[in-house]
Amino acid sequence: MDDTLLEAFTEQYIAAQTQAEVLFTWHGGEPLLRPLSFYRKALALQQRYAGGKHIDNCLQTNGTLLTDEWCRFFSDNHFLIGISIDGPRRFHDALRGHTFDRVMHGIDLLNRHGVQWNAMAVVNSLNVEYPLEFYRFFKQIGCRYLQFTPVVERDDRGNLTKESVSSEQWGQFVCGIFDEWVRNDVGGTFVQLFDATLANWCGVAPGVCSLAPLCGQAAAMEFNGDVYSCDHFVFPAYKLGNIRRQTIAEMMYSDRQRLFGSSKRTSLPRQCRECRYLFACNGECPKNRFATDCYGQPGLNHLCAGYYRFFSHAAPYMDYMKAELDAGRSPANIMAEGNGHPGGVIRESE
Repeated sequence: MDDTLLEAFTEQYIAAQTQAEVLFTWHGGEPLLRPLSFYRKALALQQRYAGGKHIDNCLQTNGTLLTDEWCRFFSDNHFLIGISIDGPRRFHDALRGHTFDRVMHGIDLLNRHGVQWNAMAVVNSLNVEYPLEFYRFFKQIGCRYLQFTPVVERDDRGNLTKESVSSEQWGQFVCGIFDEWVRNDVGGTFVQLFDATLANWCGVAPGVCSLAPLCGQAAAMEFNGDVYSCDHFVFPAYKLGNIRRQTIAEMMYSDRQRLFGSSKRTSLPRQCRECRYLFACNGECPKNRFATDCYGQPGLNHLCAGYYRFFSHAAPYMDYMKAELDAGRSPANIMAEGNGHPGGVIRESE
């Protein structure tokens, strides 16, 4: 991204916000391939165009290029850093090359400089079979904020890639981690999927677009200024325009983008619309909706059965935690209630 585009993006992005807090999210590729001077320039532009709004920044990195200099900069400027790490060495290195030691060194640097970070892990056909080893690793390295994303990718023929997870694997994986979390870690370790599920149970915004009823707020801009409806749909059919010719506000509030966002709800197949857990799932991410439902209708999420298993398994726990929140108490009280299960006996995941 050249300096002219960086300035245009910064000015337009801030102007397009309707809230007093503005969050800039830096992704790549690998965003640390840009020099530190680029981000110093970005921060200066943010202050120039802030207009009294509060500016925050987060950055997603694989962690291999972190240095003391980078970490001092992140600490001084209150960046939130997302680290891509897929669990213990044998899982991480299997698909990311032999980078585990470098990533762990980067995490150590973040900790030394007091930089807030969370882990973003990819769940693939290898680590999906070991949910507890996977989850306990993150606790061992001091990770308090964890999000994990299943690999659901298809080749040119429409077949799932060998790295992708099945719906059954996903359900078993999530339930296995949930049982450990709900016994020991509520309020101490924050797992995005569990937090978002509880939010939907309570009728508030889940904080993650995949479980929200509508989408269209996670657009992506490429280095040349091209804007796409979503970072999962960076394809020509979803290109909204370019900020050199249209403003971000014009593109994001366009009828085309509104239709993209609302189609998440309007395109649900019959099985979803009849599902008791529609309020918790909302069909999940549209990029994964390529299966056929029980009525023969297209658009069912590939991970549907796994999510249904998880929501069914978690329902009594979510009911209990919602009741605690409604009463002004902490949902962490569930850990003292029958070793983590309302009613006294915790169910093991199947």
